Amino acid sequence: MTMTERDETTASRSKPTRERVYLYVREQILRGRFPGGSFVEEEEISSALGVSRTPVREAFHRLEAERFIDLLPRRGALVRQVTAQELLDLYEVRRMIEGHAISRICREEIPLPADMQAILDELERMPQDDYFNRVELNRQFHFVMVAAVGNIVLSELYQSLGARQQRVAMTAIHTDPTRIARISREHHALIAALAEWDEEKALAILEQHLRPIVGVVSRLPD
Repeated sequence: MTMTERDETTASRSKPTRERVYLYVREQILRGRFPGGSFVEEEEISSALGVSRTPVREAFHRLEAERFIDLLPRRGALVRQVTAQELLDLYEVRRMIEGHAISRICREEIPLPADMQAILDELERMPQDDYFNRVELNRQFHFVMVAAVGNIVLSELYQSLGARQQRVAMTAIHTDPTRIARISREHHALIAALAEWDEEKALAILEQHLRPIVGVVSRLPD
């Protein structure tokens, strides 16, 4: 176990039980260990983590609210499938929010947050196949850009997309791992355009960046 993994394990153990259960199940879903269409049993989770069923139920209700699972009477927790329509809808909403943020940054000449470059540097150091942490850092990269305009309501709205954003991104990257190199190039190009407050160029990069890939969409359920 690496130092980072030990630190993460220690931090996880210090969290409330229901939070630990939530994070565990959420990660298993994102990593594909609990695939879409499968059922997750309360007893399985409580046994795996050595906890009672009460925090498992609490975690399940939170996961249902975030649309990771559906709780079905007398059947249990069904892991939701990421559908093609959900992917298309999410990309459309992201283009709207992030496009607005780009326009404001460029028109008002808002300084580019240093965290955006720091996140890219961290991504460069990360193993290519660490999809789980890559997806989380990618989400943070885009959130930092949106937060730069200083609109709290807009930032909260963007944050509310987090669960869907992570599931769609994990599904897309598992379906087509070659996207990683293209995503990296587009991130660097976006930072360069924003640094020059070039709205037209930055918006064009975003449009390309959030363009649904036919090869990915075609492999998802309708």
